[in-house]
Amino acid sequence: MTYGVIMAGGQGTRFWPRSLANRPKQFLKLFGDRTMIQMTVDRLGQLIPEERCMVVTNVDYTGLVRDQLPGIKDDFIIGEPVARNTAPCIASAAALLQRHDPDAVMVVLPADHRIADEETFRSVLASAISTANEEKTLVTIGIEPDRPETGYGYIRYNQEKSRSRKEHSAFPVLGFTEKPDREKAISFLDQGGYLWNSGMFVWRADSILEAFRKHQPEIWSELEKWTGESVTRSEIDRFYQNCPSVSVDYGIMEQADNVQVLPAEFGWNDVGSWRAVYDLAEKDADGNAVMNTNVTIQESQNSYISTTGKRHVALVGVENVAVVETEKGLLICDLDRVQEVKEVVERLRREEGGDEWL
Repeated sequence: MTYGVIMAGGQGTRFWPRSLANRPKQFLKLFGDRTMIQMTVDRLGQLIPEERCMVVTNVDYTGLVRDQLPGIKDDFIIGEPVARNTAPCIASAAALLQRHDPDAVMVVLPADHRIADEETFRSVLASAISTANEEKTLVTIGIEPDRPETGYGYIRYNQEKSRSRKEHSAFPVLGFTEKPDREKAISFLDQGGYLWNSGMFVWRADSILEAFRKHQPEIWSELEKWTGESVTRSEIDRFYQNCPSVSVDYGIMEQADNVQVLPAEFGWNDVGSWRAVYDLAEKDADGNAVMNTNVTIQESQNSYISTTGKRHVALVGVENVAVVETEKGLLICDLDRVQEVKEVVERLRREEGGDEWL
């Protein structure tokens, strides 16, 4: 049977002041009436119902998961006591799912991406599930690039070889590249055979666990300590405390020899900053995206404005800015520099009393 595994442990620091320590980005309504994590589960539709979804999150966020996704069983919510990147997250989910279902196939998704064409997305996943189950390979979803993006990792693949006869074909992966500079990104597009690394994966639980046994023995040895039919809270805590912090891309995908990628186009966006939210938002004739009432705009263009609506906000003679106002803070930022919001959060953490605003 197929299960969804939603990775929801991030702190969303680039989305301050909306994203706070007690309610980060994945639990916010940035688009419409559903939160990011709710939209992630919703789009799986009939392919994977909510009751077959597992969420791995920070232990402090397990209550938010229960509130926002009441259809998920308590034993399918894993609370991480410490952040250890994506490899321990996925290893723990795989080990728990295999205990539940020895033939489990996992669809691993970040909790905070946006997909425009959900029908095509589900069709791609269906092909990936079939490939992973039949061929026992590790499948990743690659996004067809439409610009020389320097903010994403890239996957190089063999365009000539595909063993798949499905609607969406999978191809052997030749290598992974971390975020390149612009010159290298342009060369990738000119050469062809490169895809954006979406961070979405499909595999059998037993296949990924075998990969951990081969390539991450330190993590595997911690999993082997789970000997009972069920896993206790203290065992999960010990697992995370003893595991190294490593990404599944570096720890498994770059090491394994049975990795395939399925190229796809379905309007994917990783929603990595306020700029991405602005790009996806509906805009007026002047290119402004206004999320609330009580806003006056005078001779200002191409800006994003999100407020509580409890005070009146006016923009006069500005362009290309993000204005985000909450009870905790006010952000005014050039839309081309929104990645630096993370540095503001880091500065607040270092300053005495700064945590009050986080």
